Amino acid sequence: MVERQLRRRGISDERVLEAMGEVPRERFLDPDLRGDAYRDGAVTIAEGQTMSQPWVVARMTSLLELRGHERVLEVGTGSGYGAAVLSRCCQEVVTIERHAVLAERAAAVLAELGYANVEVRTGDGTAGAPDRAPFGGELVTAVAEERPPPALIEQLEPGAALVCPVRDAEGEFLTLYRDGTAERLAAVRFVPLVSG
Repeated sequence: MVERQLRRRGISDERVLEAMGEVPRERFLDPDLRGDAYRDGAVTIAEGQTMSQPWVVARMTSLLELRGHERVLEVGTGSGYGAAVLSRCCQEVVTIERHAVLAERAAAVLAELGYANVEVRTGDGTAGAPDRAPFGGELVTAVAEERPPPALIEQLEPGAALVCPVRDAEGEFLTLYRDGTAERLAAVRFVPLVSG
């Protein structure tokens, strides 16, 4: 996976590649889905959600340009796999999942595998985690309409990146926000970001 799906397709951050190589992706899936863990595509999980394809996880993580000392916010825990990858690249992860069943399962798997620097919360991720802000990076794993939620922008440290898929009239695009600028990067498909 690391060589064929990631390095050959432009992922060059060695810390991210190392994390992708060491986190056991299959452990974040139900046993009947584990055969699909390393395929080059998203995998459907419970509650109508998905585990993003490996390249998307690696690309989003690498865009944060983490050095290892940051606290990172992830909106949309899903299976917990993305949080596990993030946890190998930063000091601490706060991840928020609106579906309690997914949050509980992700927390259990992360604890079982020893990812002690990940805090899993259940709730509305569009509000962020103001009690833990500011964040040295933020990832949103669901597509926002037009722009990311304002609360997430407000909770970023100066110079830190927010990576969020955004839908506009032209389609859905992975977008990098930093210091008031937005850079559209690649066409993507994500489940919708739901608030409230």
